[in-house]
Amino acid sequence: MAFRVLGLDPQQFSHLVGLSDEELAKHGARRKIVGAGGGIPDRISVREALEGESLILLNYVHQPADTPYRASHAIFVLESATERCDIVDEIPDLMKTRLISLRAFGPDHELKSADVILGDQLPTLIGKFFENDNVAYLHAHYAKPGCYAALIERA
Repeated sequence: MAFRVLGLDPQQFSHLVGLSDEELAKHGARRKIVGAGGGIPDRISVREALEGESLILLNYVHQPADTPYRASHAIFVLESATERCDIVDEIPDLMKTRLISLRAFGPDHELKSADVILGDQLPTLIGKFFENDNVAYLHAHYAKPGCYAALIERA
């Protein structure tokens, strides 16, 4: 089953890019400059931010549907990101190295299934979930912190 991994659209964060720390705080956000060792995942490009890069930490509603599954969590977005991750039948390198919670949602935005798996094994689980016609899309989350990683849909 062909699948597509999508990062977040950078346009939805453009109003935050370049704001002062004080202005970011008014939006409930803050800036973080990546230190040595990186380790911070960007949700737009779905890659690890590099030392010296600037990210914005904010609360993001990743499941906006008006259901009991409506959800938000803290995420980082790279200030310099201009293009979202959009790849077919591949798992971004960043996700391959992490424990991923994969959540399957139906067209009604209700949870249909979920599992936790090592990222390099995601294609098998994605295929299994998409065999079910009642699954419309998947949300991948970094399992340890619980934060949103990417949208996965049928390609």
